[in-house]
Amino acid sequence: MVIVHDPRCADYGSSMRPEQPARVTRSVEHLRAAHPDWTWQTPTAVVPDETLLLAHSPAHLKRLLQRRDFDADTPYLPDIPDHARRAVGAALAATDLALSGQRAFSLMRPPGHHATADQAMGFCYLNQIAIAALAARARGIARVAIWDFDAHHGNGTEAILHGRAGVLFTSVHQYPGYPGTGTKSFDNCRNWPVAPHTPRSRHMAALRESLDAVLAFQPDLILVSAGFDAYAEDPITAMTLEAEDFATLGQWLRASGRPAAAILEGGYANELPLLIDAFLTAWEKAPQAA
Repeated sequence: MVIVHDPRCADYGSSMRPEQPARVTRSVEHLRAAHPDWTWQTPTAVVPDETLLLAHSPAHLKRLLQRRDFDADTPYLPDIPDHARRAVGAALAATDLALSGQRAFSLMRPPGHHATADQAMGFCYLNQIAIAALAARARGIARVAIWDFDAHHGNGTEAILHGRAGVLFTSVHQYPGYPGTGTKSFDNCRNWPVAPHTPRSRHMAALRESLDAVLAFQPDLILVSAGFDAYAEDPITAMTLEAEDFATLGQWLRASGRPAAAILEGGYANELPLLIDAFLTAWEKAPQAA
């Protein structure tokens, strides 16, 4: 397993917000101790505007430089455009690793799947998974699928990728819940809204159905919006999954046999390091499907 991480992603934010530096610092500490054999890689490439413009408008890149908040959840913070670009760089590095036959996880912040082409929102400033998908397509990867199991709908990813050739977006998420989208499926976007407090078995059945849709697409690359806020003790959602369920998701991803990279999105419980570990360990070690 390769963990793509830049320590500078913890250099902004506040412990007063759910999306805080401790999400990654505690996860890094845990994973380094639990898996000394895993490889750590710091992305070094500076992501050019040309790459960001695959998914975002020029006006959005200019807006990121303006020193005013985007919304109540998404404040302007010093150097936030650079932090967001580094998260994109890590997603691109993880994608490169996946295409070379390795399993890679981008352990970065800020998350990205709520950011639309021209709007930062929901803790997200640039949509790194959408950028990674479109960059893969631009380099000749024929079919790219996104499997989003974050508890919140990846509205930004859906809006950016809607109607794009060679790309499938799937999302299983809490509804009703932020951002209030993802109730219908259309074209290349498939959604599985799950009611608050839905029993684990039903939620997992929706996740299995969504991954089956990904596999039916026969992707050359799977990109995972790996959010861990469907955990039963997450402070900002009302879902019921346990750590062993995230291990099951990792087992399924391994059994798919497809090149894949995962990118951290949400997950705000104190147990986040353990949830990430459960998913990654199972993805790395689960046996291949017969």
